[in-house]
Amino acid sequence: MTEKNIRPVRKEKVGIVTSDKMTKTIKVEVARRVMHPKYKKFLNRTSVFKAHDEKEEASTGDKVLIYETAPISKTKRWKLAKIITKADLTITTGS
Repeated sequence: MTEKNIRPVRKEKVGIVTSDKMTKTIKVEVARRVMHPKYKKFLNRTSVFKAHDEKEEASTGDKVLIYETAPISKTKRWKLAKIITKADLTITTGS
């Protein structure tokens, strides 16, 4: 028994905010580990996604959860779901 109006599960990714300098937009870097097909070694691969941050609450260094959505602009296809952990921005002086 299947229902017709069920929305498919949206893709979600967890990453680190690398830039919050644009208005209502953040750049999120998502890292993943992939096995090399020939040498069977694990490689670290990163992808950068632009996500919509309506309230501009995320800042650089935050760990965030983003989800896929309909295109918002030419390059934005993701929205900020929630901030998992805030960045610890304690600045120490050199003296």
